[in-house]
Amino acid sequence: MTIDSRILDLDRLRSLATSALAHPALLVVVSGAHLYGFPSADSDVDLRGAHLLPVPALLGLDTPKQTVTRSWDDAGLEIDLVSHDLGKFISLLLQQNGNYLEQLFSPLVVWQTPWAEELRGLVWQGTIARHVYHAYAGYARGQWQMWQKEAETGPARLKPLLYAYRVSLTGVHLLSTGEVNANLTELAPVYGYSHLLELVAAKQQEKAAIPLPIDEHNAALADLQEQLHEAYTTSHLPETPTNRPALNDLLVRARLQLGMERES
Repeated sequence: MTIDSRILDLDRLRSLATSALAHPALLVVVSGAHLYGFPSADSDVDLRGAHLLPVPALLGLDTPKQTVTRSWDDAGLEIDLVSHDLGKFISLLLQQNGNYLEQLFSPLVVWQTPWAEELRGLVWQGTIARHVYHAYAGYARGQWQMWQKEAETGPARLKPLLYAYRVSLTGVHLLSTGEVNANLTELAPVYGYSHLLELVAAKQQEKAAIPLPIDEHNAALADLQEQLHEAYTTSHLPETPTNRPALNDLLVRARLQLGMERES
């Protein structure tokens, strides 16, 4: 059975995700190609989120497993779920890990609680720091080099090229505005890269690898690296997170309330 996974049934995904987690889910969103704006008909659905471990599990001798991972097929649609305990999720946010910033601010919300909304507000107010630049610039370079290596020997996959552009533009936008937007189809026209929409269309038509002008894309991605660095040096974001105590307070309150309720 073939399902166009670009059409998401959020109600169905909500039911699947919450039943797959043994612990209270605080946030579940869609990430991956759907969030980035270039899913193909065969794209799986990447569900990402945060849950809360019960307090007794944190007090014993054995360190509890903080990450839940599950993959399954639902009527022909491949679903991949990864959820972290809230404490680990917040720690990754404080490390300026772009993946988790993008998950927290994903507009494709499958399930959320007031705790997730409070966390989003706190991160917006003072958790995102200028050195998020390093994560975005480094990942963009890695994807660019991957595509370049393939392109030098023949038709290269579109996926790493689109990722290189997507990560670059997301980083530039975040450093310049403080806003997290991981959608290439929204960012490309704003920053003068409307021509990339043709590559998005090619990927969605399952043209996985096609001949492309190597020099042109190398020049564009090199320029984006410079734009990223310029955005970093001029960014109004703080040098380091300014509200770690508030994040800690949220975590403690959530553990005391939900973590104990689970056991009562």
